[in-house]
Amino acid sequence: MAAGQTVTVYGAYGHTGRFVVAHLLERGFVPVLAGRDDRKLRALAERHPGLDVRPAPVGDPAALDRALAGADAVVNCAGPFATTAGPVIEAALRAGIPYVDVAAEIEANADTFARFADRARAAGTVVLPAMAFYGGLGDLLATAAMGDWTAADEAHVAYGLSGWEPTEGTRLAGKVSAERRGGRRVRFTGGRLEYHTDELPTLTWPFPAPMGPRPVVGEFTMADVVTIPSHLSVPTVTTYMSTEAAGGVTGADTPAPTAVDERGRSAQTFLVDVVVRSGGAERRAVATGRDIYAVTAPLAVEAVDRILTGRTRTTGVASAGELFDAAGFLRSLAASAHLTWETSETHPAGRASTGQGVSRSPRR
Repeated sequence: MAAGQTVTVYGAYGHTGRFVVAHLLERGFVPVLAGRDDRKLRALAERHPGLDVRPAPVGDPAALDRALAGADAVVNCAGPFATTAGPVIEAALRAGIPYVDVAAEIEANADTFARFADRARAAGTVVLPAMAFYGGLGDLLATAAMGDWTAADEAHVAYGLSGWEPTEGTRLAGKVSAERRGGRRVRFTGGRLEYHTDELPTLTWPFPAPMGPRPVVGEFTMADVVTIPSHLSVPTVTTYMSTEAAGGVTGADTPAPTAVDERGRSAQTFLVDVVVRSGGAERRAVATGRDIYAVTAPLAVEAVDRILTGRTRTTGVASAGELFDAAGFLRSLAASAHLTWETSETHPAGRASTGQGVSRSPRR
């Protein structure tokens, strides 16, 4: 455990940032509250007396250096990451500390790999993008499902959300991404990102129990198309979104998330179904839980803890599945009741078996 160490949270007052601050405190870390809005930071500090407040405009390198001074790591929760990721990574490299973000923006994550791989590796530090529900969890599940496979023909990540009430940050990130693509859509096929104007299909995905088959929007592309192929030899990665969630996040009148428990979580539930295929064999990993924004906090904080305690497999820019023991990471989340997960395999003859290391815990 890396308890007692200091972690700067950039964008600490945002919806996800508040979950990250709370979870850092639960785990025994000392958060530093940083971000662009001094007023919002001080309002958050009133709920957490004693925490240091360090406002830092994203375009002010000196202020960012002050925000990271003395910290052991930084978690960037401030979107749009097309704007914030580069400057905060630069500050982390100057400070010589690991960087973790929760970006779901495909192009921002791809930029992080392209721009900082060599410098982060040379510095011997870790830059971990997309350590969140989108990008991070799917990559961990795909890596755990792959097991001893070194390559697969295709990977599919199906998101079964009971609904999706987007935060202001999610809407802004979506707007920035849409503008960057010029209205086009994106997919990962043939080993690369491809932009297109095709209509997205609606089909039925065979989610396992307790959800069961339901309609999804095909090629509803999320950050997994960057994280999974960044280290796994899979030329085609396709993601899908339940129609309820797709309609919610794109709807102009959908409200923001509403807290229904003492931890600030919404009533939203999720089932993530990841399938990897090679030849006639199919391997699967499934995770279930509650509130995609809230579950991002234990994902990011567990990552910070593992980085600071040396439980990593590489340095430089890396996704969660490459950086960590994926199955061990998921077991830790399950043991803390943040989600449930299991793996299975279908053999060429069609016989299904439950994989080793199946991990279950009651959903809270």
